[in-house]
Amino acid sequence: QVRLMESGGGSVQAGGSLRLSCTASRSIFGISAVGWFRQAPGKQRDMVANRNRDGTIYYADSVKGRFTISRDNAENTVYLQMNSLKPEDTAVYYCNVVTTGLTYWGQGTQVTVSS
Repeated sequence: QVRLMESGGGSVQAGGSLRLSCTASRSIFGISAVGWFRQAPGKQRDMVANRNRDGTIYYADSVKGRFTISRDNAENTVYLQMNSLKPEDTAVYYCNVVTTGLTYWGQGTQVTVSS
């Protein structure tokens, strides 16, 4: 069993930045695909950024050039740096890890961007 704990959410004005963190209860990111998803009220949960096991990184078109996913294996932590935030980025952000057929989710962290 792996527990994921997100942090770093909050409220910012448009144009601001936040860095989300996702820390795992044990070393797992080196052998897993890791990603960030978000879900706005009344909408489905969508992928924001994903890093495959081979290091390939994908971003949703809406965040390309503004968000960056990275990881620190030594700290068992994955980050999502979010710059130039927009009101439409407002959502609950979830960390996701997929490894050997198992999928884990964090509890989510709220990001609110005001205009």
